[in-house]
Amino acid sequence: MTEPAISVDRLTRRFGDFVAVDHVSFEVNAGEIVGYLGPNGSGKTTTIRMLLGLLAPHEGSATVLGFDSFRQTEEVRARAGYMSQKFAIYDDLTVWENLQFYGGVYGITDKARILETLKHVGLDGHESTLTRDLSAGWRQRLALGIAIVHNPKLLFLDEPTSGVDPTARRAFWDLIYDLAAEGVTILVTTHYMDEAEYCGRVGIMRDGKLLAMDTPLALKTHYVPGEIWEIYAEPLLAGLDALSAAQGVVRAGLAGDHLRVIVEKGWGEKEVKRTLEASNVRVASIQKGEPSLEDVFLALAKG
Repeated sequence: MTEPAISVDRLTRRFGDFVAVDHVSFEVNAGEIVGYLGPNGSGKTTTIRMLLGLLAPHEGSATVLGFDSFRQTEEVRARAGYMSQKFAIYDDLTVWENLQFYGGVYGITDKARILETLKHVGLDGHESTLTRDLSAGWRQRLALGIAIVHNPKLLFLDEPTSGVDPTARRAFWDLIYDLAAEGVTILVTTHYMDEAEYCGRVGIMRDGKLLAMDTPLALKTHYVPGEIWEIYAEPLLAGLDALSAAQGVVRAGLAGDHLRVIVEKGWGEKEVKRTLEASNVRVASIQKGEPSLEDVFLALAKG
């Protein structure tokens, strides 16, 4: 049986009385893209910092690529890449100089390797560009290049697409898929629910606890009961109040210009419409909806 790329057993970290990571256990297999999803402050970054040996745990253990995260930190860091939330890029250096500098940290002096990395992240032709002149999306690519310049087998990406536009986020995920296709194992943290859909498996964090980890489809199947309906009606707030009070409704909420409800099995379009009309809410249309990871998160958070 192949050894997991990451194995975590009851990992715990406290800061004073605050428990940042609370007895977390999971495994990541070689070649997987695993998302670590949760709001800011849920313990995602602290988990990664412990896996890299940057923080010592108060309880538990972890191995990365077969090495103890806390006793063999040099071995781990030599084989893993890390792109932090606030990646350190020198603005007064060019793209090439930044990559050359960080490559030197890993003992990479081969110019061909640096050029290969530039091509990998789509920065070839920008070697002489000052980093301060790069857009957020291009800076993000440079940060990824720095993380992979030494050909790591495992990549930790800590909220790598935070602060960039949707087009740049999509392009960045294309790069992640390319790396995974080459056999790189990837653990990526995010607070974007839609982004986590790109991952093979997703772990959901809240208040330092790992609430669940599985494929997006399995999470939706297990944690989102009943059916989802998207309802266009007027007035919206009156409709929200009516559905929130109805016995067959698991959860009701506003979704932009319409209502989104999760109903128990046995409830359907007729029951939803009848409930709204009884409260003098005019229904324009009712459409079947699809479960999302946000629905999963809200269900787990409620539980």
